[in-house]
Amino acid sequence: MTNGLQDTAALVTGASSGIGEATARALAAQGATVALVARRKDRLEALQRELGGLTIEADVTDREQATSAVERAAQELGSLDIVVNNAGVMLLGPIVDAPVEEWDRMIALNLQGALYVAHAALAHLLRAAEREPRRVADLVNVSSVAGRRVGVGGGIYQLTKHGLGVFSEALRQEVTPRHVRSSLVEPGATATELVTHVRAEVRDQMPAGVGEQLEAQDVADAILYIVTRPRHVAINEILIRPTEQVR
Repeated sequence: MTNGLQDTAALVTGASSGIGEATARALAAQGATVALVARRKDRLEALQRELGGLTIEADVTDREQATSAVERAAQELGSLDIVVNNAGVMLLGPIVDAPVEEWDRMIALNLQGALYVAHAALAHLLRAAEREPRRVADLVNVSSVAGRRVGVGGGIYQLTKHGLGVFSEALRQEVTPRHVRSSLVEPGATATELVTHVRAEVRDQMPAGVGEQLEAQDVADAILYIVTRPRHVAINEILIRPTEQVR
C-alpha cells in the first residue's frame, strides 16, 4: 500500500457480512477505526469484538436512521475520512408479473439508502479533506457489473446499479476539486449471500455459474487500493470480474 490509514475514521454499510465485512476488516488492518453499520446487531457486535471500532444498528433505507448513523459515527469517532456505501440487495427475476415489493426493496436500499448515507456524510468528508496530514477523503459506492449491462432477468437490479453509477460520477465531478474522491466499484460474480435473497423459483432457472467466483476479500482489496492512493491520485472506477466471467 502507498500509505496506511492510521488515525482515520471509516464507515461501512452492510458490514455484517460479505463485501462489507471484508472491507471493514481490510480498513481496520490498515489502521482505520471503523463504524460498522447494518441491521444485524449480533453480527456487528461479533465483528466489533475482533476489530474494535463502533457498531451502529441501522436500516439505511430509513432516511432518519441513515442520517443518525452517519452523525453518530462522526461524533463518536471524531471525523469521517472514508465512507463505503456497500449495503445492497439483488432480487432477480423477470419484469412481467414481478412482485413489485421486490422492486421497492431494491430501489430503497441500492439507491435511496446509498443516497441518504452519502448526503449525510458529505459535509464530514469535505471537512476531513481539509485536515492534515491526509487532506483527502473518500466515498466509495459498491455497485455491480450489472451497472454496465442490460439483460433479461435483472432489469430492476440493473436499473439501480446504473443509477448508482450515474450518481457516483456526477458527485465526483462536483466534489473532486475539493479533494473528496467519489469512486465506484463494480464486482462481478462474488461468493456472498446475495444470491440467497433471490426467490427459489427464479434461482432454479438461473444459468450455471462462472466457475471460480470472486471472494469478498478480492473486492475489499480493490476498495482498499482506492482509499490508500496518495492525495493527487483518484481511482474513479474499478470493474472486477472473476477471470472466467465473460459478461
